[in-house]
Amino acid sequence: MAIQSIRKCLLICKINRGDIMKKITDFLRKYKHAWVFLYSFIYLPWYMYLERTVVSDYHIMHTWVDDLIPFNEYFIIPYFIWFIYVSSVLIFFFFKDVDEFYRFGLYLALGMSISLFICQIFPNGTNLRPMNLNPGKNIFTQLVAFIYRSDTPTNVFPSIHVFNSIATHVAVVRSRFFYNNMRVKVISFIIMVSICLSTLFLKQHSFLDVVGATILSYVIYQLIYAKIPLPINREARENIRI
Repeated sequence: MAIQSIRKCLLICKINRGDIMKKITDFLRKYKHAWVFLYSFIYLPWYMYLERTVVSDYHIMHTWVDDLIPFNEYFIIPYFIWFIYVSSVLIFFFFKDVDEFYRFGLYLALGMSISLFICQIFPNGTNLRPMNLNPGKNIFTQLVAFIYRSDTPTNVFPSIHVFNSIATHVAVVRSRFFYNNMRVKVISFIIMVSICLSTLFLKQHSFLDVVGATILSYVIYQLIYAKIPLPINREARENIRI
């Protein structure tokens, strides 16, 4: 009886193991486009290298427009929303639209790589942060102080924060899922603008950084999206390939 029970348990384990392996194989086959996320192993080490090495002798990004923009700690809210905004749209396309996921991923990767390359050959930074920030004033100034501690005021041109926000909005607007959904497009636009403004009101970036990111977004848009017709209807959009 004991031997039969052991054999039965081994057989069940073997069957379950086979089912698990099949599910894993099916998952990897279905979501093989996950290789795009490997770009993070290029971006993160490169970014951290620049953060460690660009600490002095860099060009100060400043224009008279920056002097007209007051510091406002409440913009830390849209600044943090950026993380949710970009990642949620990327994950949505990952599961819902592989072609759009590739386009959006390429848009982000090109822009971030070019931004880091510019910082590599043209070290830059800002000196806009307020010297008298009081972290104890409220929770918003505490969050701003946290950002200041964790993110150096270097490698700012062009702004990746701004570039990714524009790229995300473009992906939403050009998607067959949202092209005819004005509510989603308006909400996305408001979030994008709020994030771009937050980089200025938190003194994380100069106006020049925002302009540079906008120009870069336009150039890469021409490479990726301009040649693709607008999704007049769902069927037509589904037949479009990059």
